Amino acid sequence: MTRPRTYTDKPLGDTEYLLEQWGYWRMDGMGVPGYVSPAAALMTQAMPMSNPKAYRITDEVAVAIDRIVARLIARAPRAGDFVWFYFGAKWAALRIAREYKIGEPKVREELKLAVGWIDCALEQLRESA
Repeated sequence: MTRPRTYTDKPLGDTEYLLEQWGYWRMDGMGVPGYVSPAAALMTQAMPMSNPKAYRITDEVAVAIDRIVARLIARAPRAGDFVWFYFGAKWAALRIAREYKIGEPKVREELKLAVGWIDCALEQLRESA
């Protein structure tokens, strides 16, 4: 049983929460354009989906985070992978540590550095808007 992640009252907690929401958004394929066949469109009209998921992130912010994470991956590939695995694929830090054959504290340290880098990039985006 995994315990839920909490971000309140933590340094960079708001950015971590945004990354968590971005991960849900990405894993549901929201940012991926796709072809919808005419038959699939008819089936959707005949049997509409129940409740679409409500994200606490807008598409614009999610796409901006996508771009920032892509820049991070280009700059520091391992840190970008850690962000993707932790916030996107919802892997535990221990699982990432085992996959990369390093200690869990090192994974958490690198995640905090990556989240700080992303927070700085988001702040620059906010200032320019």
